[in-house]
Amino acid sequence: MAMKIRLARGGSKKRPFYSIVAADSRMPRDGRFIEKLGTYNPLLPKDSEDRVKMNVERVQHWIAQGAQPTDRIARMLEAAGVKEKATRANMKKAEPGDKAKKRAEEKAAKAAKPAEEAPAAEAAPEVAATEEAATE
Repeated sequence: MAMKIRLARGGSKKRPFYSIVAADSRMPRDGRFIEKLGTYNPLLPKDSEDRVKMNVERVQHWIAQGAQPTDRIARMLEAAGVKEKATRANMKKAEPGDKAKKRAEEKAAKAAKPAEEAPAAEAAPEVAATEEAATE
């Protein structure tokens, strides 16, 4: 049986409240679970002690039995110091989309054109000034 430690949603519409549960991975999100391990209230401030409450001993027990925490639960366990921090690399997250790339290219091209024309315009008065000085 593939076990997961995951969130089961409760609460009313627009007022989420989650239970941290150990459940069979084949069961529905809010369906049957084996044991309730804690609660998570995302509406509370991030520095509140009541935001995440979990029975750490039971969580460690289930992990020892082979239960896999979901990504969100793994982050909560890292914050609690139960699990060591995993390295995550989402290389494409900071990369802009296709349209943003095209806009940046067009903007760079526009900025490059006036910069090329400006030095030629500035150089012309200097050349004229040196020619006048030479004729005098």
